[in-house]
Amino acid sequence: MSAAPRPSDATPPSSYHEPVLLAPVRDFLLAAGPGVYVDATLGGAGHATALLEAAPDIVLIGIDRDPEARATARGRLAPFADRVHIAAATFADLGRVLEDASEFVAGRPVRGVLMDLGVSSHQLDDPQRGFTFRTDAPLDMRMDPTTGVTAAQWLTETDVVTLTRLLRENGEDRFAPAIARALLEGRPTTSDELTSLVESAVPPAARRRGHVATRVFQTLRIVVNNEVDELRDGLSAALDALDVGGRLVVLSYHSGEDRAVKAFLREAQTGGCTCPYELGCVCGAVPRVSLPHSGAVLADAREVAQNPRARSARLRSAVKVAP
Repeated sequence: MSAAPRPSDATPPSSYHEPVLLAPVRDFLLAAGPGVYVDATLGGAGHATALLEAAPDIVLIGIDRDPEARATARGRLAPFADRVHIAAATFADLGRVLEDASEFVAGRPVRGVLMDLGVSSHQLDDPQRGFTFRTDAPLDMRMDPTTGVTAAQWLTETDVVTLTRLLRENGEDRFAPAIARALLEGRPTTSDELTSLVESAVPPAARRRGHVATRVFQTLRIVVNNEVDELRDGLSAALDALDVGGRLVVLSYHSGEDRAVKAFLREAQTGGCTCPYELGCVCGAVPRVSLPHSGAVLADAREVAQNPRARSARLRSAVKVAP
C-alpha cells in the first residue's frame, strides 16, 4: 500500500456485498488498456480486486469516505502491495486525490473510473449506522460517521416545505406533506421512531408494495450525505480526470441517481449542444464522450438470484473522446 493505515482503519469488517455486474464492469473498463484506474467508491474492494487480478499492468486508486470500508479494502488489497493507493475522500474530491497521489500516479494516464453509488450492504447491516428500518438504531445515516450532521440532527434544522419537496423529488408524492409534518412534529432519534411516524402519516390502504418508509429513509440518506451535489461534482471530476480513450462506468440503484447519470452523459455526448436536431449542430459544441450502449445495462436473472442487490442496479458507461 502507498499509505499507512489510519487508526480508524484498524479493524476491517467483512460483511460487504458481492460486487454487482462484475464481469461487465471489469471487461468494459480494462479495454482501455494499461494505466491508472480509479475505484471512486471502494467499499469492500470487490470490483477493485477483480480489476487488479485481471490486469497486472494497471495500478489502482481507491476512494472512500467510510473508515470501515477503507479498513476492509486495505486487508483485501494487501496482496497487490505497491499497485494500490487508498484515499479518505469522496468521489467529488477525485481531482485533489490525483494531485495528492502524483508520486504514485507517476505520469501514467487515467484510463478508467468506476463509481458504484448508494449504500453498501455492510452499512445497511450495521445496527449503529441507522441506514435502514430493518433494525432499530440511532438515526445517523452518515457515510462518514466522523463528520457532518446526523439524520436526526438534520430533521431538527429543516422545515416542512423543504422536507416535502425533497420527499417528492425522491418519488414520495401523495403523502409527502403528511409525512413531513409527522417527522418534524415527532423529531425521531431512532430508525424505529422514524418508521412509526411514517406509518402514522400514511393510511394502510394507500401503502404501495414494499415498506412504507423505504423512500423516506432513502431521502434522508441522500440529504445527510449531500449525494445530489456529490454525484454531479463526482461525474464532472471523473470525466475531467480521464485521458482521451479512458472509460467511465457508473452503477446506480434508484431512479433519481440513474436520471442524473443519464442526463450528465447525454450532455457530455452532445457537448452541450441545443441546436434543433433537424438543422444539425451549428454552435460548435464538441462531444466529450461516446456512449457504447443505447441504455442502461441490467443484471441477468442468474445474477439477481445469487445477489438480490443486483436487481435494482443500472450500469451506464462512456468512453472519453475529447478533452
